Amino acid sequence: MAAEKDEIKLIGGWASPFVMRPRVALNMKGVVYEMTQETVGKKSDLLLKSNPIYKKIPVLIHNGKPICESMIIVEYIDETWSDGASILPPDPYDRSIARFWTAYVDDKIPALIRKLRLLVKGSAEAEVEAEKLNAALQLLEEAFEKCSKGKSFFGGDDIGYLDIAFGSQLGWIKAVEKIVEIKFLDKEKIPGLVAWSERFCAHEAVKEVMPEADRLVEFTKMLLSGSFAK
Repeated sequence: MAAEKDEIKLIGGWASPFVMRPRVALNMKGVVYEMTQETVGKKSDLLLKSNPIYKKIPVLIHNGKPICESMIIVEYIDETWSDGASILPPDPYDRSIARFWTAYVDDKIPALIRKLRLLVKGSAEAEVEAEKLNAALQLLEEAFEKCSKGKSFFGGDDIGYLDIAFGSQLGWIKAVEKIVEIKFLDKEKIPGLVAWSERFCAHEAVKEVMPEADRLVEFTKMLLSGSFAK
């Protein structure tokens, strides 16, 4: 258990799904923290000092000590603030499965989102990348059925490790749906994931930090126009 007067700061950005992960974990644990927003296209001295190897967000600074990489931060939060529901599954096998699918999410979903948000709707390339994302979501539909064991979340009755890892991508999945005009969260094809996504987005630890799809679409337009560089 952490000390009562801990100083906790999170370096990040509102649009980053990776920054959302520790924010959800901190909310689940009821931890009060200071959020420091990085400017897009720039790196603050604090970020460079706190993460000199990768120079990327998010970074959690706990009593002056920096912790980097989103899911490492989530594990740190779970172990440091042990009160309340556990984020990682207590069973070693279940933990290994959650970490496996988290690695799958990180290997497939962000890269596909980055590609799709840059493509023109109706283009052949958009159709190809959309098929890849749909295939990944179908596998995650099957994983949800097995991991949830009939309960509301991948983690069971409440949000867990894999829920945070995958759920952090939902805002951007909804945004690329609007950008390329292709439905990915289709309840006819992946009913389990669609119902799960609705529960995840409505969760008390999530709803205040989940970016709206329209805002992410505008963010993408500004990114493409070079507005952030001005």
